[in-house]
Amino acid sequence: MDKTPINRRELLAVPMQSAGAMDVQSGVARRAGVLWCTRHRAAGVGGPRAATAVVVIHPSSNFMGHYALETLAECGVDAIGMTTRYIGNEAMLLLEHCVVDIGSVVRHLRNEGYQRVVLVGNSGGGGLVALYQNQAEHPTITAAPAGGPPDLTRADLPPADGLIMLMAHPGRNIVLTEKLDPAILDENDPFQRDPALDMFNPDNGPPYTPDFLARYRAAQVARNERITQWAIAQLAALKERTGGRVDDLPFVVHGTMADPRNLDLSLDPSDRAATTQWGDPYVANLVPASIGHYTSLRSWLSQWSTSLSNGNGPDRLQTVKAPVHVIYGTADPGCYPGHAKMLYEAVPHDNKLLTPIPGAKHYLFDQPEHKRTCCRLIADWSLSLA
Repeated sequence: MDKTPINRRELLAVPMQSAGAMDVQSGVARRAGVLWCTRHRAAGVGGPRAATAVVVIHPSSNFMGHYALETLAECGVDAIGMTTRYIGNEAMLLLEHCVVDIGSVVRHLRNEGYQRVVLVGNSGGGGLVALYQNQAEHPTITAAPAGGPPDLTRADLPPADGLIMLMAHPGRNIVLTEKLDPAILDENDPFQRDPALDMFNPDNGPPYTPDFLARYRAAQVARNERITQWAIAQLAALKERTGGRVDDLPFVVHGTMADPRNLDLSLDPSDRAATTQWGDPYVANLVPASIGHYTSLRSWLSQWSTSLSNGNGPDRLQTVKAPVHVIYGTADPGCYPGHAKMLYEAVPHDNKLLTPIPGAKHYLFDQPEHKRTCCRLIADWSLSLA
């Protein structure tokens, strides 16, 4: 019996709908007008194309090496790990341009002959694929929140045949607001703090009282809105000072990993440990590695603003007609059962599923059995759409 391993992986170059603008991290790809993806073929490279393509998506992470691709291909689908133009460049990211990039990939796959295309929004990709399908089915967005392109009503956005939310939070503006540290009094100094709003102050918990949590959540929203209004004012001042020659500036946001659920396991209870994807919550709240620390004025309004971002997943799902499957891990330290239920309950029709994977963490790197279970769920559901 021939036991030669099947070579499933190939590089896929997808033409971009809009290209040419230069930035540091993704400049080469944008100048070339190419979105780079990897495709893992169910039948192996050179074999027949599968009927179903599953595209795993995140706004800025490099999913060309995503953990699920090979196993998904073994389960009978062609699995694509795509990148947007913002690969490794979260600081300048506009969700609206990410939508255009997904449209480019879906169109490319349709042109290749795939009968079904299913989008898997993993982690931060959940809110993004909800926004994509919402605009693909009924385009309404004519500009990014700070103004300017893209106009999604003029973009080529072929609807997907189904959406899967995998270990996903409900949207970047929602999750950052839930994690934004409200104790910070000076945006330039994270150590000037209000002890009455400090989740790391042992006088406040854990466990945290309902009164503390109500004040804490309200203060998080208020801080997000203060940053939003400051960004709007900075953009107006920038336009006046430069005559429109410069339309964006970078800035730093301190304290972006301070969700009380990271320490109080009685909140949104699950099998998770009292930690984050980046380790100890106090450290993760301050170090550069976690979400949203580096951004720009325009990117803040598009990605992180609770009042202006278009990336609110539950809001976007309310009009989606495509089937939706929400899959979550019960031991995920950053995307909680409450997040999964928000996404599931927002879908207005009955062609939807909510599936927990008991004991599964966020990335499944050290959980091979859970990874196989997860990939089989994704593939079987995607194939059932035939």
